[in-house]
Amino acid sequence: GGVYLMVCTARDRAGTRYKVQENIERFFTRFVEEGKATVRLREPAVDVCLSKANASNLKSFLSAVRLAHQGTDAGALPLSSLVPAKTSEVEKPKTKMIITSRRDYPLTKNFPYSLEHLQASYCKLARIDTRVLCLKKLRKLDLSHNHIKQLPATIGDLMCLQELNLHDNHLESFSGALCNSTLQKSLQFLDLSQNKIKALPIQFCQLRELVNLKLDDNELIRLPFKIGQLDRLRFLSAARNKLPFLPSDFRKLCLENLDLFGNPFEQPNLLVPNIQLKIPLTLLECAARATLNHRIPYGCHLLPSHLCEDLEVAKTCQCGSACLSSFIQITVTMNLHHVAHTVVLVDNMGGTEAPVICYFCSLDCYSQFLDRYLQSNG
Repeated sequence: GGVYLMVCTARDRAGTRYKVQENIERFFTRFVEEGKATVRLREPAVDVCLSKANASNLKSFLSAVRLAHQGTDAGALPLSSLVPAKTSEVEKPKTKMIITSRRDYPLTKNFPYSLEHLQASYCKLARIDTRVLCLKKLRKLDLSHNHIKQLPATIGDLMCLQELNLHDNHLESFSGALCNSTLQKSLQFLDLSQNKIKALPIQFCQLRELVNLKLDDNELIRLPFKIGQLDRLRFLSAARNKLPFLPSDFRKLCLENLDLFGNPFEQPNLLVPNIQLKIPLTLLECAARATLNHRIPYGCHLLPSHLCEDLEVAKTCQCGSACLSSFIQITVTMNLHHVAHTVVLVDNMGGTEAPVICYFCSLDCYSQFLDRYLQSNG
């Protein structure tokens, strides 16, 4: 027979009811003419915030709540009959928010939990707001044109994130922990252009769902060693970096568009190889080659972690055999049209060729390759 205040939300549609009689701590009515008020309850200690209300109706409602608090009989309260809200009157959960200035960035209230697309550009952010990392429905996050220096590993908790734009920030690295997170299964678009990144971690190529990758205007001295594992990648741009050559795995890519303009690519010289051969081969080298060539299973439960890491970055000879730290390395010219349908010119001379690393496990493999190359080039 008591009077209760029922509060329903989009998240809790069944609602929660609160006792009113002798349970009101305080009314906040400073902005009641704007359709805003807050009712502070004693037990439980919660604030019921009201907004976007008709000012006259809100005053009547607060008057009824005040009387109920004082013990007035329910039949004497000035209550109107409940009329269901029209669909047009119900505010739908907000799924998109675009902020393009520091002035508009919310400091005192949370982001809507329902957001799927958030852009916060030109806000002078030095780090990623922890409130953003709680938006579990985010599919697109644009934090371009800020001052972010480091990415928290908890970005990997955004399980639905498909697009991440970090263009024009102050990043110097991309964490390997992010590459091991749930981003492996969701991230399709990544823009790291115009930062200060010198290299990407070995684990980067575990982001196997990537379709579009932008690395322009960084300080990259190399691309990821196993970049060929990104078999869904279709758009790659790494213009205006410091790349002297491309990794051997680059040959495995199948791109629609490739832009490597403005890199200081070296001129290949097949007759001046980098020889790292150790003859006879060390026991470690023999064991590593046998493990990889015979596809023997391995893992941290069988081998020390540093040996597993070495095996992960083993080279592959032109003959198909593996080599670890004993090899011959050269760079050869590759026409980039072999891996991409559309190629942006590499330089102002109209070239579409770039040097790619080749590895050889022995002198015999190197000699055979050199003979074939010289014969094919007259």
